[in-house]
Amino acid sequence: MKSKMKRIAVCMVCVVLTGALLMGCGAAQQQNIAQNVPQATQQATIEDAASATENAVLAAEYEDNFAVDSKAAKEFAEKVKEVTARKDLEDLAELTAFPVYVGLPKAGIVETKEDFLNLGADAVFTEELMKSVETADIDHFEPSMAGFSISDGGTANINFGVVNGVLAITGINY
Repeated sequence: MKSKMKRIAVCMVCVVLTGALLMGCGAAQQQNIAQNVPQATQQATIEDAASATENAVLAAEYEDNFAVDSKAAKEFAEKVKEVTARKDLEDLAELTAFPVYVGLPKAGIVETKEDFLNLGADAVFTEELMKSVETADIDHFEPSMAGFSISDGGTANINFGVVNGVLAITGINY
């Protein structure tokens, strides 16, 4: 929920900033502002705007898994692969919708982010899961009712799909 609220806030900031620019900051005013703002601040503002735009694109609302284009599915899968390669359980949790199925002994349905983090990175990031996610082909996703699967074809995989309009991890299998 926090993540969704954050995305909405970022989108709102982007809309407000875009509106202000379109409403007519004259070239002379922009030049005066630019002259009075240190170069490092200007660069940070540009980077923040680029990041906000990227987040707004990633936060697109989808009706279901079939509404997700292949580019968006690949971008989400790339994030999952990168987080998995780092064995970053906190970041993986941020990409996950709870409750989530985790196919570990004594895990099953994990109700909350806190419960997920309590499983521990060593338990979640098994050698088999790491290998499967690392070698998964994410260039040719086909949507299904169940979503998308990041897998090398074996039993270990990370599944994701549309949850409340956004892409999120919906299951981890071993």
